[in-house]
Amino acid sequence: MNQKALKEVFQKAMDAIKANPKNASMPFNTKTELVEGVKCSAQVRDFPPMTVDEPPEMGGTNAGVNPGELLLIALGTCQEIMYSACAALMDIPLNKVTVNLKGDLDLRGLLGMDNSVPAGFSSIYYETTIDSDAGEGALKQLVEVTESHCPMLDMLRRPVDVRGTVSIRKGGKITKIS
Repeated sequence: MNQKALKEVFQKAMDAIKANPKNASMPFNTKTELVEGVKCSAQVRDFPPMTVDEPPEMGGTNAGVNPGELLLIALGTCQEIMYSACAALMDIPLNKVTVNLKGDLDLRGLLGMDNSVPAGFSSIYYETTIDSDAGEGALKQLVEVTESHCPMLDMLRRPVDVRGTVSIRKGGKITKIS
């Protein structure tokens, strides 16, 4: 989709939200299932199931990306999408955006060897490269707007309310334990 068409799509969405704020709600749903070992299947919308797996050194078969890589992919692609959307809305020409990401994970936390070490990434670093013929001022403004409105970056930078339940199935009986 070119920038003009993209701008029209986002403008239409913004107009619908202004007309009725309930239009701003956009729920996301996925379903995942452990298949075997550490290999999982993820179902999103009407797409074919995605395989999520670990490399052999983490007990997997390397049949797909692992959850940490998915998190980095989510951040990088969300930034690229937001750069494209914001550039379209701001009438800034955009040729290409690439994001290289790195997450630092200490396996002692993941493996429960040291409770003082986080189980997840201790840091995430990204390097974004923007290819555009726009002026420096416009591009600085684009960076500011994009980084302040990127949903994945926002969710990683602030506490997010995460809640869940766990149920145990034995035979035909299901019992909630949390």
